[in-house]
Amino acid sequence: MMRALALALLAVVATAPAAHAASPVSLTDGFYVDPDSNPAVWVRTNPSDGRNAAIKNNISSKPIARWFGSWSGDIKTAVGGYVNKTGTKLPVLVAYNIPGRDACGGHSGGGAGTPEAYRAWISAFASAIGSRPAVVVIEPDSLADFNCMTDAKIAERTAMIKYATEQFKAKAPNTWAYLDAGNAQWVPAGTMATRLNNAGVRNVRGFSINVSNYHTTAASTTYGNAVNTALGITKPYVIDTSRNGNGHNGEWCNPGGRKLGTPARTGGGAEMLLWVKVPGDSDGKCGKAPNVEAGKFDPQLAYDLVYGY
Repeated sequence: MMRALALALLAVVATAPAAHAASPVSLTDGFYVDPDSNPAVWVRTNPSDGRNAAIKNNISSKPIARWFGSWSGDIKTAVGGYVNKTGTKLPVLVAYNIPGRDACGGHSGGGAGTPEAYRAWISAFASAIGSRPAVVVIEPDSLADFNCMTDAKIAERTAMIKYATEQFKAKAPNTWAYLDAGNAQWVPAGTMATRLNNAGVRNVRGFSINVSNYHTTAASTTYGNAVNTALGITKPYVIDTSRNGNGHNGEWCNPGGRKLGTPARTGGGAEMLLWVKVPGDSDGKCGKAPNVEAGKFDPQLAYDLVYGY
């Protein structure tokens, strides 16, 4: 009888979910300011430029996410090296390497060569963070950018993102990971809720809104709440406020007249407001920066965001 009871208790323990430690916010002392962000590097190497002080005071001295993709080299080394140097501060990372990335927009195309390569990459990403506290945005645009994809490609991508959620759940217990949910005017909230559910949003902390876009925090909050209503559960969400100070003017690719938004903070209508997009990094060869490739820093784009030009 006692042996049977002991075996039953062992079975319960074996199937119990892994315990998570405290939140990454409570484990850290504010957000990490990356001394090697694109604007910070530009500030260091261009001390005599007339735009230097404005960019330094308003952008490079603020917490900004670090994006990781194929350009990062060995991903375990890159991610591990980054989170290891953040000390007591909370780093924000972006995983951006899904195969067929930006399939419909085209400006930020690329990604891992195969689903198998992506699974290995994202698994190493999560392993590299391990038990360190972190915030991760998983694959911006990937669940919104479906309109030019076949059903088979959509199913393949959804499976890859779900695998990513499982890896962070299993290997990075003190990371709050967020699946990207596009922006307030891209995909209807009910449709996005279905896509998030299919992609494993219940495995991670929640979802992200407005990454690399310009919609106001109020509009993004309304959208996030609508997504949650459609989900039928309340999942925390974060909003990219890096360039939403003047709202959206109907353009998405280096539009004029945009402005920096609220710097990184907890709360503010969402679980966190974050600078996910690096202010000054181009959206592609378009708009105000027709000759600047996506992801490349342009000091004039940065300077204009300070003043709303």
